[in-house]
Amino acid sequence: MLGCWRAASAISAGSGRLPGCVRGRRRLSMAKSKFEYVRDFEADDTCLPNCWIVVRLDGRNFHRFSEQHEFKKPNDDRALHLMTKCAQTVMQELEDIAIAYGQSDEYSFVFKKKSRWFKRRASKFMTHVVSQFASSYVFYWKDYFKDQQLLYPPGFDGRIVLYPSNQNLKDYLSWRQADCHINNLYNTVFWMLVQRSGLTPVQAQDRLQGTLAGDKNEILFSEFNINYNNEPLMYRKGTVLIWQKINEVMTKKIKLPKETEEKEVEVTRTRTKVVPLHCDIIGDQFWEEYPEILAEDS
Repeated sequence: MLGCWRAASAISAGSGRLPGCVRGRRRLSMAKSKFEYVRDFEADDTCLPNCWIVVRLDGRNFHRFSEQHEFKKPNDDRALHLMTKCAQTVMQELEDIAIAYGQSDEYSFVFKKKSRWFKRRASKFMTHVVSQFASSYVFYWKDYFKDQQLLYPPGFDGRIVLYPSNQNLKDYLSWRQADCHINNLYNTVFWMLVQRSGLTPVQAQDRLQGTLAGDKNEILFSEFNINYNNEPLMYRKGTVLIWQKINEVMTKKIKLPKETEEKEVEVTRTRTKVVPLHCDIIGDQFWEEYPEILAEDS
């Protein structure tokens, strides 16, 4: 680099000749072909400024996938924890994600309002999230399904939506959590009717047709002695992923003054990690407890 600077200085001194390193760089930056016009057909997909960028992915044909891989019904902890592991991997790779929320076979990733990643190109946000998630699902499969071979690679589709205000974003996440509750309550009753009452899937579906939440709760309690409110929060509320500072105690070898040998001492180190929570995000308590999620971009 220093040689290039000296050579370039010679130009101003009157040599009139570009050094080789500069000439090569110039040829590279000016290289064009007659085919380059095809770039004009590329659509501008830059996300609007000052908007939360939400990428939501869903499992493709996961009903069939879960059957062929013998997922437990109505909820399989292995599958849910694997989904969360994949989502954590995405957040660790794409650090501009402020919060993520997942349930069943879907996950939503919220990029900061002011994010400049990928020049705010929607296609880049979506493809990076979906590809990282899908590859992680295959990579970590054996960690969670130790006795179940992965028969074929899963597929995920993605979409991107922009939300201009904090309230819009909170309402979106509330919508997804409400959907989690509705689906899980239905599935819990449905599979109890199939697994414990011996109904066929069609009969269970007919039994639940037209029932409200109170009716489903009554069936669970009166027929199966199940209080839905005592079901695991992960099933009822889904999983929220946020960044948190965690104090980790580590053992480190150091050599003290006037000591001949190293000694092991405990040191505390603060790290920012992606932490899963199973809690309500529809009410105000969560947002009051973690104001930093929205504070930077409010």
